[in-house]
Amino acid sequence: MIQILKLERSYALCVKPVGVLSEEPGMPALLRDQLGGEWYCVHRLDKAVGGVMVYARNRKAAAALSAAVAEREMKKEYLAVCQGAPEPPAGTMEDLLFKDSGKNKAFVVKRERKGVKPARLSYETLAAGEDSALVHVTLDTGRFHQIRVQFASRKHPLLGDRRYGGPTAQQLGLWSWRLTIPDPDTGKPVTACALPEGEPWSAFTEKMNLME
Repeated sequence: MIQILKLERSYALCVKPVGVLSEEPGMPALLRDQLGGEWYCVHRLDKAVGGVMVYARNRKAAAALSAAVAEREMKKEYLAVCQGAPEPPAGTMEDLLFKDSGKNKAFVVKRERKGVKPARLSYETLAAGEDSALVHVTLDTGRFHQIRVQFASRKHPLLGDRRYGGPTAQQLGLWSWRLTIPDPDTGKPVTACALPEGEPWSAFTEKMNLME
């Protein structure tokens, strides 16, 4: 059963479970089975990442939401659990990223060339444990594996992220926590949020319970 956070005539804000595809035959098919009608994917999360997503219920809403993604009018906020604690505890990360489709992996590179794109995010450390930290991340760009590779390049790979050298965990330490979209009918901002559960999040349950 998909958790529905907000259901409107033209869209739904919901929680994608870890291990489910954002696109067909994943979330849209599950939403059809649960709610009926057609559902359109307008943005994506990696299969290993769960959390808040928006799906359109018609082509007009899909076009409006896709435009919001392209024009960076959709605010995407994540929670991450990384190895160690970033220094400084808050700031920005700016890099040039190259996606190697053959290896299904992204790399930080030093010079611009074909296929290289700029990547920027902001972060704030919310809590630090003995070996890991809970970090709030806001994306300014939406590149392939962006958060994973930018943190790993600074020797703070996400827990459970073996692809980028992270320590073993039951699931990847990355979650789409809060999403703010322009309502496709009214243009007004709408926000939904959901917290993760289980490892590696359980070490920071007390802190997360204080979050809105």
